[in-house]
Amino acid sequence: MNSDSESLQNQLLAWLLADNNAQTSEQSSVSCEDINGVDNPLSTAASPIGGAFESEWTPQTFQLGEIPTVQERFQAVLKRRLQAKIQHQPPLFPWESQLIDYPDYLDNPTIGIVPVWGWAAQQSKLNLPLTLPEKVFRQLLEKCQALVGSSLPLGAKLVQVVESLFPEDSQTLNDLAGLVLRSPSRSVADVGKMPTLESDYDQLQSRQQIALSLLTAKQLFENLTLPISATTPVVERQWLTNAGVLTVKVNSQSKVGVKNLRVEAELPSFGVLKLQGDGIQAMAQSSSPGCLSVELPMTQPNQTYSLEIELKEIDQQPLLFSIVSTI
Repeated sequence: MNSDSESLQNQLLAWLLADNNAQTSEQSSVSCEDINGVDNPLSTAASPIGGAFESEWTPQTFQLGEIPTVQERFQAVLKRRLQAKIQHQPPLFPWESQLIDYPDYLDNPTIGIVPVWGWAAQQSKLNLPLTLPEKVFRQLLEKCQALVGSSLPLGAKLVQVVESLFPEDSQTLNDLAGLVLRSPSRSVADVGKMPTLESDYDQLQSRQQIALSLLTAKQLFENLTLPISATTPVVERQWLTNAGVLTVKVNSQSKVGVKNLRVEAELPSFGVLKLQGDGIQAMAQSSSPGCLSVELPMTQPNQTYSLEIELKEIDQQPLLFSIVSTI
């Protein structure tokens, strides 16, 4: 090894050792054995540049020219520097602007925790060939609830519910709506070639997606509509939620010559029951799961009532039913 190379290695070793001593505040004194009859060769090699290193570091025993030894020492110094920096200034999460101490547990973990959408579980109770994406199912349900109390024919309702999903296929939509109206809800054989259960909604052709959306809308209208008549004075519906089954029972009762509309609901969580019709309203609420009931006088024949059920623990948006009386 030539003298220039040895001098460069000596300077690098001196810098590393001096930096190591500054970080760890360790003071060590290690004597250097004689090499080729020269006492303290590192000091001798450093003396041509004025002995500046002698006052800054204490030489340790190294075999000059062994680069891996230098690399290991350099990596050790970097590691200690990073550890010291992390301890002094811990890294932050992307959403943090300053260091925050998080509690080990929540005193009341239910506070402020609301499911994104609690009504979607009902899809599993519908007679469909495959499961729709939650976003599509939610949009269909919201449209159905907005139109469930409308006096429009069912075919027109179906078209209005689905057309926002397929604005460029109005002719196909109208043709398939007629087929869906004529087909019973328990069968999908009359609506083209429907996919198997293993298919994915996003992989379907546009015509298949339209047919499936129409079938879903039709069954949602059937679930959300409770018709009562003289021959069928009692109607019951069930709706599956994230918290359990919601059961609604509607019946007409006669008391002293006056007919009343009574609604009983078995709630899976605390909630509010609102029944409206003919300009009047009845409301009941509970602070725990259980049964609630409301009544209104049936002053007009062929009246339509709206039933709104709020379950804040399940969803921020209420579920809306339409009660159609032909009594």
